[in-house]
Amino acid sequence: MGLPFVALSGASSIMYKNLGVSDTQIAFWTSLIMLPWTLKPLWGPFLEMYKTKKFFVFITQIFTGLLFGLVGLTLQLDYFFSFSIAVLTIIAISGATHDTAADGVYLNELNAKLQAKYVGWQGAFYNIAKVFSGGALVYLAGQLEEEIGIRNAWMVVMFVYGFIMLVLGLYNMRALPSTQDEAKANTLKEGFDTLKDVIVTFFQKKNIWYSLCFIVLYRFAEGQAIKIIPLFFKASRAEGGLGLSTSEIGLLYGVFGSIAFVLGSILAGYYVSNRGLTRRTLLILCAIFNLPFAAYAFLAIAMPMDLYTIGAAIVTEYFGYGFGFVGLILFMMQNIAPGPYKMAHYAFGSGLMNLGFMIPSMISGLLSDYLGYKEFFIWVLIATIPAFVVTWLVPLRKSEEVEGDSAVD
Repeated sequence: MGLPFVALSGASSIMYKNLGVSDTQIAFWTSLIMLPWTLKPLWGPFLEMYKTKKFFVFITQIFTGLLFGLVGLTLQLDYFFSFSIAVLTIIAISGATHDTAADGVYLNELNAKLQAKYVGWQGAFYNIAKVFSGGALVYLAGQLEEEIGIRNAWMVVMFVYGFIMLVLGLYNMRALPSTQDEAKANTLKEGFDTLKDVIVTFFQKKNIWYSLCFIVLYRFAEGQAIKIIPLFFKASRAEGGLGLSTSEIGLLYGVFGSIAFVLGSILAGYYVSNRGLTRRTLLILCAIFNLPFAAYAFLAIAMPMDLYTIGAAIVTEYFGYGFGFVGLILFMMQNIAPGPYKMAHYAFGSGLMNLGFMIPSMISGLLSDYLGYKEFFIWVLIATIPAFVVTWLVPLRKSEEVEGDSAVD
């Protein structure tokens, strides 16, 4: 689930930066192509009409792998930006479809207690994808850039993305568990009727508007920061950046970020499993998720030269991200998904969550160009305030209701 999303939202930004594309174009287009992760609930119900959720998991992994190879080839063309963005958009559609099916497998194969127990591990592997993409593969690109040129280097990296997705697809064809019977093909009218019922019942859920405000605003600050951080690292010191090389960025994410990411995710899973998703727990998770963005404000103001200080800031933020993001995922599992359309309603929730991430990301390039990196990261800290407000106010389901889900499952 993590690899295509991170490749499009993160690694592609560094690729286009090195290929001479402006920050404004990078932030806008690499955010806009994330739209399928928001719109995926619209075709989620149609996945119920054919085969199984497992089938859509491995078939989209294989398809995505082939498309990444095509992205690598487009980088050799004169109008590489337009062609590569078009193919990345198709990858986004495939990746969003995959995520809907994969979430369905998770929700159907595990009861509520096991969902809480393993959500940290789910987040850990998602974060491994983020670190591997932004760390190991970016480092590889930086090394290859010096030997074979920028376009050839990133073509190789896109081929690596494709190979990994192909291998995963072939592996999950056999290994992924599924207790679901194959769906019999229904009519298109039945599919649209189901979609209508999914939408109506979703908005009939208790306290749904409070819940939507929470999942949209929880990542409001992150949505702005995440696109600009690698650009800030890459920009020259004369431009207010840290002037790091592509390999240094990959090394920082790969070495400093990886351990912090995985550790934060796993610890958070056990933390919420033992304490439950209470108001106090959720506020702590929100604070750990949002406050570490102060590390980047520090970097933009202090402009340190040594990689250890920069690495410490990355550790702070990535541990917070891994730890705090679990709260959002578990909230959606326990407060958004329960009901007759568990997979589809979870997809609606995660889609709207991504909308709250995508819109701030689209304007982040304009903001950073206008404000400058230092003022921009100070603004990001101010932008964390809505997350704390909605976390304090959002109603939570009672523990006996959540335990009732386990009994039903």
